[in-house]
Amino acid sequence: MTYHKISAHADEFARELERVSDKLNLTFSEVQIKQLLGYLDNLLLWTKAYNLTAITAPKEAFIKHILDCLAIVADLPFADKSGVSVLDIGTGAGLPSVIIAIMRPDWHVTALDSNGKKVRFIRQMVGELGLANVNPVASRIEDFDGAFDVITSRAFASLDDFVNLAKPYLKTDGVLYAMKGKAPTSDDVANLTDWQIEVKSIFVPQMSDERCVVYLIAK
Repeated sequence: MTYHKISAHADEFARELERVSDKLNLTFSEVQIKQLLGYLDNLLLWTKAYNLTAITAPKEAFIKHILDCLAIVADLPFADKSGVSVLDIGTGAGLPSVIIAIMRPDWHVTALDSNGKKVRFIRQMVGELGLANVNPVASRIEDFDGAFDVITSRAFASLDDFVNLAKPYLKTDGVLYAMKGKAPTSDDVANLTDWQIEVKSIFVPQMSDERCVVYLIAK
């Protein structure tokens, strides 16, 4: 594979993925490593025209986008099952939807965003990287239809907003899964009394910032 933006770092990044695989409870095939690095390279290549990410330095993007999203994969709900349906709301350029799809080719991932340019980028990645399990959708969540086992988001500052928008699309036994920085406070979840909430810290290699995930299951 020919890289444009990460050519000077590709071997280093590939070695780092193999080095941290045990810490992330993941196993990377050669194909998956190429897909992850191909995605990162295209993300940085397309961002000037499509405004995909504010992070343009390859090493920083590798840590804050690729490793950050990989850190959640092993902890996703139903990780021991195949055929799980995932909806990623406000996926932007495909984070974490594309990363989940690369690591879980046996799952079905819908990448939803209202920004048409970003969804066009994801469609391009589906073709270039051979991601047959990704369905890119350019739509507002309010205009969308479907039911999913897991609904993820990395985009919402407010858990209330995420829950209110996501719950109509969640299967009866489904799980909402929010990627956050600092753990939510009691005030952040005060209105979510109908939900069983679990907060878990996650380890992201090379990142010192606090990161956590929030699981929400309807009572």
